Amino acid sequence: MRYAQGGGLTDAGRAARERVRLQAVERFEGGQRNREIAAALRVSERSVERWRRQWRERGEAGVLSKGSPGRPRLSDAQIARLERELERGPLVHGWGDQRWTLARITTLIGRLFHVSYTVEGTWLLLKRHGWSWQQPARRAIERDDAAVEVWKKETWPRVRGPRRRVTAGSSSRTKPVSR
Repeated sequence: MRYAQGGGLTDAGRAARERVRLQAVERFEGGQRNREIAAALRVSERSVERWRRQWRERGEAGVLSKGSPGRPRLSDAQIARLERELERGPLVHGWGDQRWTLARITTLIGRLFHVSYTVEGTWLLLKRHGWSWQQPARRAIERDDAAVEVWKKETWPRVRGPRRRVTAGSSSRTKPVSR
């Protein structure tokens, strides 16, 4: 079964799946065949075969849920250290400006703790610990509004591409109009 973008089952969904596997174990002990179990529980025979093999090898513990695969990989002490490092700023860590991006934070986590996160995983980690997306409230002090206006009026008209023609063109961009 494919899951929605962003991951697997919730805790409730995982518990429901575990109940189905435990029902299968009861049927294994009752001597039922895989095909009968699959039809009764409305699952594939391959799943039942896999569960039976796990049950034979490790008993009931073989079919129990292993928990969320997305458990945090950083300890509380590591999270505290990450927060201290983020507060120090990106310049201290070798970036040329004062913007923390998710890619930079992901790189920092890898450097500090030798743990690999995706950019999305980094965002979830930060959000879970109370960090939020921020944007500067003001423009840079160095900004020269007069110079920006001059650039828009003088330079931009020279560098922008030509406008598209007003008349109807060919529907094919590779051939001239054919009649």
